[in-house]
Amino acid sequence: MIYDSLNRRTFLQGGAAAVAGLGRPFPAQAADERSLVVAIPSSPSTFDPINQGNHDAMVVNQLIFENLIEIDGEGRRRPLLAKSLPAISEDRTEYTFELRDDVAFQNGQPFTAEDVKYSYDYILDPANKALRRSVWTNIESVEILARHKVRFKMKAPFRPFLDYMTKYMGIFPAGSREKYGNEIFQQRPEGLGTGPGIFVSARSNDVVEFRRNPNYWRKDLPGWDRLRVRIVSEEAARIASLMSKSVHIIGAPPVRDYLRLRQAKAQGIAGASRPALGSMMLMIHNTRKPPFDDPDFRKAVSLATDRKTIAEKIFNGLVEPSAVPAPASAWWYNAKVAEGLAFNLEKAKAHLARSRYASGAEFELLYSSQGYLLDVADAALFIQASLARLGVKVKLQPLETGQLIEQVFAGNQTSALMAVIGPSDPTFIIQGIYTPNQVMTRSSGYSNDRLNTLLADSFRVDDETSLGPILADMQAILAADSPSTWIGAVHSFNLWRSNVQGFEPNTGITLRLTDAAVADLR
Repeated sequence: MIYDSLNRRTFLQGGAAAVAGLGRPFPAQAADERSLVVAIPSSPSTFDPINQGNHDAMVVNQLIFENLIEIDGEGRRRPLLAKSLPAISEDRTEYTFELRDDVAFQNGQPFTAEDVKYSYDYILDPANKALRRSVWTNIESVEILARHKVRFKMKAPFRPFLDYMTKYMGIFPAGSREKYGNEIFQQRPEGLGTGPGIFVSARSNDVVEFRRNPNYWRKDLPGWDRLRVRIVSEEAARIASLMSKSVHIIGAPPVRDYLRLRQAKAQGIAGASRPALGSMMLMIHNTRKPPFDDPDFRKAVSLATDRKTIAEKIFNGLVEPSAVPAPASAWWYNAKVAEGLAFNLEKAKAHLARSRYASGAEFELLYSSQGYLLDVADAALFIQASLARLGVKVKLQPLETGQLIEQVFAGNQTSALMAVIGPSDPTFIIQGIYTPNQVMTRSSGYSNDRLNTLLADSFRVDDETSLGPILADMQAILAADSPSTWIGAVHSFNLWRSNVQGFEPNTGITLRLTDAAVADLR
């Protein structure tokens, strides 16, 4: 089998060198100070919550900035800066929030409805060129009703509105953009959020340091006094740092090492996984560029992709195979449509023969060299070998995560293999990649008028009976056009030291650290 020939780095190979790279001593701290250290694969592109494109690095934004609603570890909506979930008008175009009156920003400024309006007005202003603006353009206006009461008026019903608050926006103080300037938000946002961690310092590709917010509105949290988010791009180095006790929690652990440590019940190590229903690992094809400008060629690539082998043999069950942009375990999964794209080399050859590239083709496949969300390097090798059987040559091009995201968001790639993760909303990925004027629209270069209409229809309903047929039709359209090759939904999985309490993987994959604490002092 092709997967047997993959040459993967053995467990802890190079580990000693990796740990040496982490050996810079921590700054001096009090003897009784509670310290938590985590490792993620790549540096934040910015600390500004409206411009963060690196999902692994969203952990730093969410420690500083909060929103009215959060999605908890199990994917459920919970009030955060709001006292409760909002009152929603009968026509689903108005959301009225009662805000907490016991919250202050880290700089001491009281949190009020004015800050909410200011923050959303800022991101919605096209002049500010916010990366995440497209997520919020369904908002028509934000109205202050009282000091701690605010109403959002939508242009049309928008079902996912609350689900997007955790990841793609944070509330900052009224007037702060004019007072401090964008550079402060991007590089050193000390005191500008309401969250549990106050920014202290950052060294690119090395470490971001936080101190506990002593006036955090959740009085018993966070469970640490000092938090360091280390940037450790090498997967073997992240494992080595965990084994050497220099790190308490690691993000994006290598799949095989994760399974090995879990199955061996390694002393001092804990771990767990959880399905991320808002995720998808896929090849994002640029339909404006040859050879992916031909629907038959795209269909051929999809049919030649053995998702089951990738999921079982490379990711050991931590990827759930799916040929459509929906997890197979999700209630909205269209099994009949997915079956039409199941691995079938003969059907793939037939579609290739009907394409403009019947004699074969060559394309470059980008992927992250740093294990963004999960390490896809072995899957890229497998896909390269699989498509060679179809007469298609794939040139693999690993990039640093920031470079990959930049190229994909700009639509410069021919194809890119990556994992995409959002809230557990069935339309998030579809909207973000395959509909106009979204953050990843350029990555696919694809649009379909019927799909756009169905998406708008889906925003008007919030029950499975009404939503199910709409989602099924959307998957059918995308399967027919195959603008991407969907491989499967990923699981959120982490490893941590067994003396860490209050931490677990979450459906959004980004590390949730507010409740985490170390049982004994470092």
